[in-house]
Amino acid sequence: MILASAYPISLILSVLAAAAYAWPAVRGHRMSPPAARTGVVAAWLLHGLLLGWSLFGEPAHFGFAPALSMTAWLVAAVYAVESQIFPQLQTRWALCALGAGAVVLAYLFPGSPLPANASMWLPLHLAFGVACYGLFGTAVVHAWFMTRTENRIRLAEDPHSGLPLLTLERLTFRFVGAGFVLLSATLLIGFLFGEVVYGPTHAWHWNHKTVFSVLSWITFAVLLIGRAGFGWRGKRAIRVLYMGSAFLMLAYVGSRFVMEVILGHAA
Repeated sequence: MILASAYPISLILSVLAAAAYAWPAVRGHRMSPPAARTGVVAAWLLHGLLLGWSLFGEPAHFGFAPALSMTAWLVAAVYAVESQIFPQLQTRWALCALGAGAVVLAYLFPGSPLPANASMWLPLHLAFGVACYGLFGTAVVHAWFMTRTENRIRLAEDPHSGLPLLTLERLTFRFVGAGFVLLSATLLIGFLFGEVVYGPTHAWHWNHKTVFSVLSWITFAVLLIGRAGFGWRGKRAIRVLYMGSAFLMLAYVGSRFVMEVILGHAA
């Protein structure tokens, strides 16, 4: 285990953000809507400050847990925007619980220091990768909503308690398409400018992270082609989405988890 060093600012922000997330997650529907919104916004802002400190503070760290933390923060940001357009979405409490867990995990496993010889382009490359995780994570959440809505329709339950199925499907594949663009850009930067971004000792090579990243890119490409050319939808499309997301998760988070936690390597 790579426990966090005793940086007071990181500790204070982590405790405040986790507590702010946990309060509406525990209180649930007993809170009034304005109080719940205020609590979630406060937690999201504290989480953002914590992420900024982890990247631009002294020293800057990154690893599997910070990547998950940033993904949770981005998914929460997308939900906040969507909930203003589609108030039928009902994921606030689950996202708060996810955010609290991600904050705690990132404090316990802050990752390794960013390479000292890396270029100024490394933060941009990391931002592309994390944004890609966030978009596909949001797509997975919407796919889960699709499955739940389909089950409600089959069981003759109220299908109007959430978004319509076609709207969920359209939103899901919009996020998949946007995530695929960012994933393509991330892989292209790593392939063409690996030495510039990471330094001369971190050029592109075929390791576990690269293999799983390419597999996820191929899977998402097949999904988009299958939907556009063959009308894939429903369970088939969702299964392929889950498969591509699993490959993507194994690419960085999985490989870094093995290195940092199982093998105990900091770098």
